[in-house]
Amino acid sequence: MTGELFPDLEPTTDGVDPRAPLAARMRPRSLDDFVGQEHIVGPGSPLRALIESDRLSSVILWGPPGTGKTSLAAIIAAATRAQYIEVSAVSSGVADVRKAIERGREALKTGRRTILFIDEIHRFNKSQQDALLKAVESGWVVMVGATTENPFFEVNSPLLSRSLLFRLEPLTPEQVGAILRRALGADGGLGDGGPRFLDEAVDRIVEMAGGDGRFALNALEVASAAVGAGGRGEVTADDVNAALQRRTLRYDKGGDVHYDVISAFIKSMRGTDPDAAVFWLNQMLEAGEDPEFVARRMVIFASEDVGNADPMALVLAVAAFDALRVVGLPEASLNLAQAATYLASAPKSNASKNALVRAREDLARAGQQSVPAHLREAGYPGAKGQGFGKGYQYPHDFPDGWVDQEHLPGRLPGQPYYEPVDRGAEKEIKARLESLRRGGSG
Repeated sequence: MTGELFPDLEPTTDGVDPRAPLAARMRPRSLDDFVGQEHIVGPGSPLRALIESDRLSSVILWGPPGTGKTSLAAIIAAATRAQYIEVSAVSSGVADVRKAIERGREALKTGRRTILFIDEIHRFNKSQQDALLKAVESGWVVMVGATTENPFFEVNSPLLSRSLLFRLEPLTPEQVGAILRRALGADGGLGDGGPRFLDEAVDRIVEMAGGDGRFALNALEVASAAVGAGGRGEVTADDVNAALQRRTLRYDKGGDVHYDVISAFIKSMRGTDPDAAVFWLNQMLEAGEDPEFVARRMVIFASEDVGNADPMALVLAVAAFDALRVVGLPEASLNLAQAATYLASAPKSNASKNALVRAREDLARAGQQSVPAHLREAGYPGAKGQGFGKGYQYPHDFPDGWVDQEHLPGRLPGQPYYEPVDRGAEKEIKARLESLRRGGSG
């Protein structure tokens, strides 16, 4: 197998150098050793069936770090007895891709297929991705692309359409625990040569890993080395905390996690769950998200999802945005949390947004409309001679400040645009408008 992850290290009989990082030494060698992702590689699953029947075409593996994308690519190559070439999109260019494709074409002449594994394929630009199209379509290589980012945003549509897409999920705590315990007892892992890990230490690593198997194995190795260097025989949860200090949150402000977390934050507020809202808010701030981005989304949410059901929501959201600019982080996190919990707890209405949508649809159907003469500006010389303003009835001259007159250029099909809900302050607005629309005084 070519293109090993550690080509400069002296391999053992099973191909992995004992000096390599623990995460590399513990890579699964077969589908039976693979932990997690049963939905795609478990018995009877679609990807496993394609691999075992040697009918695999190009695929894109999409999932968070440490879920097994690189390991799965190597297993695919081994299971199919294909030539294995690994390319990193971080350090490779079009020339490297074309060289790998040419190697695949030469191997195909002898009847051997080539697995071309492209790590972080989302980092390839359009021209680099386009260089793969002909090779993938012609079967010169079986491309296995790995990405942590949403491929619908980051991978060119032609390349995506020529590939099968498989989504890998974060490992469960039980799966991460199984990986750690195997590393503690396996040949090539930590084995019997290091300090003994108490269950509380393993549980703490599982908790910090967040479904990332590679992080968990790296953490296990760091904690073992730190405690072993001190001459102690046991690793506790406190030792893990001391060795790792703090779990670095995985967050790319322009990537998939960014969109997923802000989506969870907004949907938590919409779902009237202040606990979840403040949790996702905290995760964004701790991971380094731009706080003004979060504050802007709350200002939008105040009108889009709360609206007139609680008019104070917009006031508070804007105040939190202003407070952020005046105070700054970390103190302004209190202002953001106050706004987030208020917005989440407020009665909800999207009637204002729906009104805007309906009016926009009518405008698109009917096109730009002329303003009725009685509504036109009549304060300049000659306006009244054109009939502008004639017939306009001044609402304040009537009881309750309302008079029945037309303010639109005739009846449009989308009316009424604004239909208040029966919640919060909008309940009163609804009752008043219904009374007016029935011809009442309001």
